[in-house]
Amino acid sequence: MKTRQISVLVSNRAGRLASVARVLRDEGINIRALSMADAPDFGIFRLIVREVDRAVEALKAQGFVVDVTDVVGVEVEDRPGGLATILETLAGRSVNVEYMYAFLTERQGRALIFFRFDDADGALAVLNGADVPVVSGDRLWSLADSGREDAQ
Repeated sequence: MKTRQISVLVSNRAGRLASVARVLRDEGINIRALSMADAPDFGIFRLIVREVDRAVEALKAQGFVVDVTDVVGVEVEDRPGGLATILETLAGRSVNVEYMYAFLTERQGRALIFFRFDDADGALAVLNGADVPVVSGDRLWSLADSGREDAQ
């Protein structure tokens, strides 16, 4: 199962990330996971939100350059070697990982990592064949919401 990710191109200057966050706040859209990659003149702010289409529309209305891509959420054992095991499985089948970033949940002993692959369908076949727990959209949001009541 793939998850839709928003990528926002932002100029590398003070206040631009705050502008993206402000647009989403004003729309009532909660950011569940994020990653920031930078270059000398710009950055790519990658976001996982539940309301992708609404977020894209709001960001574009404010002049941001936005793209939507697919990533794969994988549940990983939170122990030394948990990530290595998954990466070795992928490497053994020549699956290229373009980038990845982690998402913290309250689920004991588990971590969630979002992977961007050059061939998401091929990667999913490898992961499913190796019984690696790929997280579907509904499960992603239940993991994201676990423990929220305790935090409020």
